[in-house]
Amino acid sequence: MHALGLALFYTGNRMPSTKKASAAAPAAYLRPEAITFLRNLAKHNDRDWFQPRKADFDALLKEPMLAIVRKVTEAMLDFAPDHVRPAEKSLFRIYRDTRFSHDKRPYKTHVAAWWTHTGFDKTSGAGYYFQVSPKGVVIAAGAYMPEKEQLAAIRHWLLENHDEFRKILKKPSVRKTFSDFEGEALTRPPKGFPAEHPGMDLIRCKQWGMSTTLPAGAAQRKDFAKVLVKHFKLLAPMVDALNTPIAASVAPKRKVLFGLH
Repeated sequence: MHALGLALFYTGNRMPSTKKASAAAPAAYLRPEAITFLRNLAKHNDRDWFQPRKADFDALLKEPMLAIVRKVTEAMLDFAPDHVRPAEKSLFRIYRDTRFSHDKRPYKTHVAAWWTHTGFDKTSGAGYYFQVSPKGVVIAAGAYMPEKEQLAAIRHWLLENHDEFRKILKKPSVRKTFSDFEGEALTRPPKGFPAEHPGMDLIRCKQWGMSTTLPAGAAQRKDFAKVLVKHFKLLAPMVDALNTPIAASVAPKRKVLFGLH
């Protein structure tokens, strides 16, 4: 598939039609009414309130969010092609999974999207994330829920690459825009790792990522997608670095045939 076809497929766009569109395409930003909807949803988080307003949710939040995600995804062809995927797969559903939770409120009070690495759909890997709520816009990237094998792969990679990774995190443009390195960490070195290793502060982590929070009004800017892209580009080297050992750990192992390989 050529580049234009790839872009059209993954961003959910279609070739222009000769027929007149039945409705205007949703804007790639949120209107003030969208934030008001989320604020009211937090006050009335039940099906009796939400269901009669489902069409409002779709018009104010779901469709504009899909438009935002498509614009960001299209830009990712240039700096994060391994994260390009259909917008519908990147956008999170508004419905909460309450099966194993004591909190039975059925709806989230924010809208969000996550761009995982191609081929890591089941294991997540490192990726890009943003969410919008009345409290603000969170923009983040990293590996936040690595599985056991991914965790081990990243830690072993850091044994030899901690200096390189630290330079990525300490880049002035990154530190100026994002908060300090964050994530849960072990209190002791992982089993089998040298306690005095110079990269132990990174190796002890259970998550690796960076984030920043903008005012909720940022989502109402007409250039909101460009704002997201600008932030994601700064964190692309970190995401690529984290995915390097994960990709190696999930790559199919070559089989030995008749003693040859």
